[in-house]
Amino acid sequence: MDAKLDGIDAVFLDLDGTIYLGGELIEGAKEFLERCTQQGVKRYFLSNNSSKSVAQYLEKLLGLGIPAVGEDVLLSTHDLLAWLDRNAITETWLVGTEGMRSMLEERGIKTTSEHPQYVVLGYDTELSYSKISRASEHLHAGVPLVASHPDMVCPSPLGGLPDVGAYLAMFKVTTGVDPVHITGKPNAGMILHKIEALGLNPERCAMVGDRLYTDMAMATRAGVVGVLVLSGEATKADVNALPMGAEQRPTIIVNSVDDLLR
Repeated sequence: MDAKLDGIDAVFLDLDGTIYLGGELIEGAKEFLERCTQQGVKRYFLSNNSSKSVAQYLEKLLGLGIPAVGEDVLLSTHDLLAWLDRNAITETWLVGTEGMRSMLEERGIKTTSEHPQYVVLGYDTELSYSKISRASEHLHAGVPLVASHPDMVCPSPLGGLPDVGAYLAMFKVTTGVDPVHITGKPNAGMILHKIEALGLNPERCAMVGDRLYTDMAMATRAGVVGVLVLSGEATKADVNALPMGAEQRPTIIVNSVDDLLR
């Protein structure tokens, strides 16, 4: 397998650091998506970033000139909602954005419960001290913690920004509590449920992303082709530092999506 992706029926595309960085499209990203359409390759957008709702992601994509509908967007919040549903969780204390709050409450999950079953942590770009102090009180009282994804940093044009992994470290230092579960990438279910719904063979799908410990690890776990782009977080030096057989090792390395399907 090489950058031409011959035989690939669908690509699952990370967003931050892969399709755009901050508010700007990565050079050649739009043309790559046009090649997907021309060559009959289905494309879906996958993000661990739980700070936005599906509607907000669609607004951003459309604003960047990328046509998309709700079914094209898969978020760690979807994986979190599935986990909460499986565990019959309806009472939570959320440390998350209003966009994330809306997705939980639309599913009947209370997010400001005084007697929560779980503290739920997402990528909160609207973080306030009152949110984290109340969450800490709940954790000290024995309420368990679940997080939407493990990313330590969120890419930006001026360098990485604190993400859920950094918030988890803060809560660990403050309360001694670790999450009982972390959803999102690299959990294989984040991608496999869509592949199964489409009736596709995982070996004929590709995960394209800029992170080793989420995007590439998930690709390995799901049995899809892992395509690492060097337009975001990971570098070739990071790949070279991996031990032999590491699940984070990509199948293909390219500079950006601009190199794909040519």
